[in-house]
Amino acid sequence: MNKKQKRWRNRIILALIIFAVVYAIDELGLLERLFGTPGDVYASFVLFLIPYLIAGYDVLRKAWRNIRHGQAFDESFLMAVATIGAFAMVFFPETEPHMAEGAAVMLFYQVGELFQSYAVGQSRKSISALMDIAPDYANIERDGQLVEVDPDEVQVGDTIVIKPGERVPIDGVVTSGASQLDTAALTGESIPRHVEPGAEIISGCINMTGMLHVRTTKPFGESTVSRILELVENASEKKARTENFITRFARWYTPIVTGAAVLLAVIPPLLGMGSWSDWILRGLTFLVVSCPCALVISVPLSFFGGIGGASKLGILVKGSNYLELLSKVDTVVFDKTGTLTNGTFNVVAIHPETGVDPDYVLSNAAYAEAFSDHPIAVSVRQAYSGEIDQARIRDAHEESGHGVSANVDEHVVLVGNDKLMREHGARWHECDLTGTILHVTVDGEYVGHIVIADVVKDDAAETIRDLHAAGVKKCVMLTGDRRDVAEAVGTKLGLDEVHAQLLPADKVNAVERLLSLEQGDAKLAFVGDGINDAPVLTRADVGIAMGAMGSDAAIEAADVVLMDDKPSKISHAIRISRKTMRIVWQNIVFALAVKIAILVLAALGIANMWLAVFGDVGVAIIAILNAMRAMQVKNL
Repeated sequence: MNKKQKRWRNRIILALIIFAVVYAIDELGLLERLFGTPGDVYASFVLFLIPYLIAGYDVLRKAWRNIRHGQAFDESFLMAVATIGAFAMVFFPETEPHMAEGAAVMLFYQVGELFQSYAVGQSRKSISALMDIAPDYANIERDGQLVEVDPDEVQVGDTIVIKPGERVPIDGVVTSGASQLDTAALTGESIPRHVEPGAEIISGCINMTGMLHVRTTKPFGESTVSRILELVENASEKKARTENFITRFARWYTPIVTGAAVLLAVIPPLLGMGSWSDWILRGLTFLVVSCPCALVISVPLSFFGGIGGASKLGILVKGSNYLELLSKVDTVVFDKTGTLTNGTFNVVAIHPETGVDPDYVLSNAAYAEAFSDHPIAVSVRQAYSGEIDQARIRDAHEESGHGVSANVDEHVVLVGNDKLMREHGARWHECDLTGTILHVTVDGEYVGHIVIADVVKDDAAETIRDLHAAGVKKCVMLTGDRRDVAEAVGTKLGLDEVHAQLLPADKVNAVERLLSLEQGDAKLAFVGDGINDAPVLTRADVGIAMGAMGSDAAIEAADVVLMDDKPSKISHAIRISRKTMRIVWQNIVFALAVKIAILVLAALGIANMWLAVFGDVGVAIIAILNAMRAMQVKNL
């Protein structure tokens, strides 16, 4: 709670204490004994006016300021008119005095407003925690000394120094040093990430242990931390349809109920249907109940809480409109590489011929691939645990995209696909495993083959199960990869549809077809990470980008960004959105139902001012408490 809120709270507590004392004095009949009748009524008027003004002077001031600026119809206006009217009933001697109710309405209204302020502050915390990732400075080495400079001054290619305990200011590649990085503020993950020379690191993480020298790869304005802050700052500008409806509703609702209250107070006594004081009191009660603060406060707060709760898990939602759309998703379409799979090739199996050592197959392949920078060659070298002595290699060259050949210790080694084997007349055989098959021959003798595959992410199968459990009807994969590889991944993960060998334009066409199959209000989400996914992310109802390793274009085009590249976060995002929308509609239905019931009772003269206080402040507090549940995401 900040200083302003503390002063506000202390003022309300003081007013409540004074109110309780005055109410007790009045109820015990002390004022009547001291001042007689009707002196006790005027004494009560003055005494109740003290807590009323202490608690509500700012509401009266705001109402007056809005009237002067031609913007009268808001909750401050309704509270001011209703409470001043309650005090003004003192001028109708034949009625019961209503100063206590007038003071109570203002007091409890302010309690509700303070409660709202606290709730908004709590929901902002999870988002403002993200704002703390903004670095204040970057360290650059000049003349042997570390100098703190503004991150904007650092150029691409400069080397910055990050000491233990400092935040990474700009994206880059580690050139020297090793350390553990705390990525919790970005990804929601508590396990530190180990980095060493060659590792890519993103801004916003905290360096925990060792000193790092990092060569920057982006200017500060385009780094991860800057993009995240921009997403967070813009999130509140994109309102959901439900939120926009409530805003428009309140704009029309307030003047309508004000007019209805005036008509209720004036027309019946003019028609001789009762005394002026009775109908004016009904009109004032009607005004207090009609205040729309429960809706105006709780609906945006629910969306804000949902966005804040998602950010705790490393899920950035760019606006409440996307949170609302996400709640209606019944089809999720995935890219394969980098989304459901790691996007990096790995040796998954070595199948030697009978009597051949697997290490012999792998070592010959690693030596033959020693000078290639192809991803498959890199994966073979990474799988080989020994040091490669390049002096043992001669005449290494690529063979028309089919593989490589090289002389290793005067032996001719061929490594490649079946076409390479066929060209050289080598004997070879197929493999039952799905993936890229590298056949290996030494001096024309087939020694075995190596299976290379893009490994499925650890949580990919869990993702599909969770999505189906969350009510998603169809999970589809689109990929440019070979059909047999795609179908193997699809079968392993339990996908409903798999479409392979697609160009970027084909992916858009496939999404268009799936969109045409959507019925009613159902929505389609597309999940991708590559630059070629940007058109599809834009075309889908909801675009979800795998953020931490994803391309800038994908993150810009997406509506939701997963900071840690874990597809399992998608089901969390959908569950958060659906929980948020349930809370929003619970608050709308509850607030309107209670208000309509008490408005009818007020018009009939059954509801008194105390019930009106519950109809306004009580409903608002209950709605706010319900809205705060949107921030609770631990068990989703």
